[in-house]
Amino acid sequence: MYTGLLLNSTICFAIGISSLAFAWVLLAKNEQNRENSRPALFSLVVFWTLVGLTYLPTSVRMMAAYMGNMELDAILYFIAAVPFAFVSVPMVFFIIYIITGSKKTGEYLALVFTILGGAYLAFLYDSGIVGPEISEWASLFSINSNLAVHIYLMGLFVIPTAMILGLLLLILLQRVPRRIRYRTVLPLVAISFVFDFMLTDMIAILDFMQVFSRLFVLIGTVLAYLAYFPPLTVQEKLGILEYNAGTCVFDSIEAELDSMQPDSTARS
Repeated sequence: MYTGLLLNSTICFAIGISSLAFAWVLLAKNEQNRENSRPALFSLVVFWTLVGLTYLPTSVRMMAAYMGNMELDAILYFIAAVPFAFVSVPMVFFIIYIITGSKKTGEYLALVFTILGGAYLAFLYDSGIVGPEISEWASLFSINSNLAVHIYLMGLFVIPTAMILGLLLLILLQRVPRRIRYRTVLPLVAISFVFDFMLTDMIAILDFMQVFSRLFVLIGTVLAYLAYFPPLTVQEKLGILEYNAGTCVFDSIEAELDSMQPDSTARS
């Protein structure tokens, strides 16, 4: 069969393993955080876990396509669709918690997006998929439900993307040192990068589009790692002599957002 599918599978495997490893490292750092930073950090642990659980089955799916097993290819597509449907949930909680400091508000909105994710899966499973179309580089499926696509695009994609762009804008409008900007902006850019190209991957109708989307998801994962664990040269240049990956990102974001408000309130 096509050797390009092996490269595709390798990229997906790299995304899956690196995302799960990153989530594990963040979880191990959780106890070192301040109490009010832990919900935000845990939401990121869930986010990167869902990314990993989306791409590990996808890696096996590409191998199934390489071996010509179309039935297994379709089964693994449906399996990977489950974590993909809910990847926006922890991201929404993270953004809302960072902005408002309210855990309950974040949980309520996360519940709304969980329901939307469930609706997406219900229509996806009910209507089924068309394919696969196997080429040298990719195995492509089409979702046989316009409603499922619209739910994901309008509910699970557009709104979270607008929220994260709004948060980035709020931070960028502030005059802050470069080290603070590095700690706050790069993690958000990495999350947005991964989230946007995951959608591009899932709706790809051309093989090169799928492969390049997955490459950019991998790049986003690397950017996220560098945001929490910057190289020594970057630390020296930005004046980050003692860098605690578990706390400084959230402390920096919170400090910037608190400075926009007349009175800082305690996180609930």
